[in-house]
Amino acid sequence: MANVIPLSSPEAADPARVGPKAANLAALGHAGLPTPGGYCVAAEAYRQQLAALGLEQTAREVFASDDALARRSALRLRMQLMEQPVVPEIREPLLAAWHSVTREGTVPGVVRSSALVEDRYRSSFAGQFESYLGLDNEVDFLTAVRACWAALWAPRALRYMATHDVDPAHTAMGLLLQPLVAARAAGGGLSQTAEGGMLINATPGLGSAIAQGEVAPDRYALSRDGSVQESHAGMTYHQSTCVHQSRLSRPPPPRRTCLEPPQVRELGELMLRVEALMGMPVEIEWALDEQGIKLLQARPLHLDDNPAPVPDKIWLRQPRLRGQPAGVGWGTGRARVVSCECELSRIGPGDVLVTRMAGPALGRILATVAGVVSELGGSTSHLASLARERCVPMVLGVPGATSQIPEGNQVAVDGVSGIVRWMRAP
Repeated sequence: MANVIPLSSPEAADPARVGPKAANLAALGHAGLPTPGGYCVAAEAYRQQLAALGLEQTAREVFASDDALARRSALRLRMQLMEQPVVPEIREPLLAAWHSVTREGTVPGVVRSSALVEDRYRSSFAGQFESYLGLDNEVDFLTAVRACWAALWAPRALRYMATHDVDPAHTAMGLLLQPLVAARAAGGGLSQTAEGGMLINATPGLGSAIAQGEVAPDRYALSRDGSVQESHAGMTYHQSTCVHQSRLSRPPPPRRTCLEPPQVRELGELMLRVEALMGMPVEIEWALDEQGIKLLQARPLHLDDNPAPVPDKIWLRQPRLRGQPAGVGWGTGRARVVSCECELSRIGPGDVLVTRMAGPALGRILATVAGVVSELGGSTSHLASLARERCVPMVLGVPGATSQIPEGNQVAVDGVSGIVRWMRAP
């Protein structure tokens, strides 16, 4: 049975074989929704590579009771999968598919993870694995394939699996091979919000900066009939390095929104079609090129069923900032203002993290914090998805949060309305 399957094939819609991410995308294409097309690589190819390298027993040792053995085994798996060549019986069909999606090297390509355990309800694994964009040669392509396989054993992914009782030895990694969409704009969307509408985030160019929480994106609020209720332009700057090495430049004035109203309405219609196809609320990722909108991903959307509490009147008299809500919860705690991820050891149980950039690496602190506030990021970022899974209140895209919210003061985070308040000093 072939392990490299066109997304147009009925076989590509089998999540147990290719992973939910690839299967969902195949199902969208089969239903006539716009996607970039391409191929999926069955998880069996990963299993064959693991067996060819003699790593099956090593995989079983990663969740061993001996912590030192588990760490050594995970490291060996990552190194071997990264360093050893792809076995010939897998390599040849991979390269054939690669030449097809890149039109014999005339357009860049993309390799994305599609693990059997990701993009499921309550376990999205958002941002825990890898995607590689703009690949333009065979060497980089095969390196990206190996890196996606190895990402199943990265510390971040292993911590997430441990919290969901998933043994990595009992799962596998599928892949998506696609042409890169030459995006004029890209972003994400939620087919339902806590307030009963729909939401779209957008930024010029590729949408990976939104997913990684590196920009404050445009935000469009829609009613369920697709009419645009609100639109707010985001900020164009982003910060991808440690703040101790390079500081954020002064934020420029808000730019114009990057989508026209007809494009926003079209995205709303597409979200409703995806929701009907999957039979549940959904998160999507999309890109807009010269030919129009293309859907890149769709996964189940988790929303908290519990209504947000009405804040005590004392909070209503306090200073406030507004940003983009992740969509769940209300929480209070002591503010811990953190400039970058290298300071996360300062965060204690019940604190509210106030930071600059909301990347998926912050997912490891969600089990302990009472809330998260970030100057960058949007409602469709990977970290926002993880916060919805854990019902952690989060507000992103809050200008001036790290400079205006005092360290140590009590903070209230409303993850539904997108409002952050802090107690004045006595």
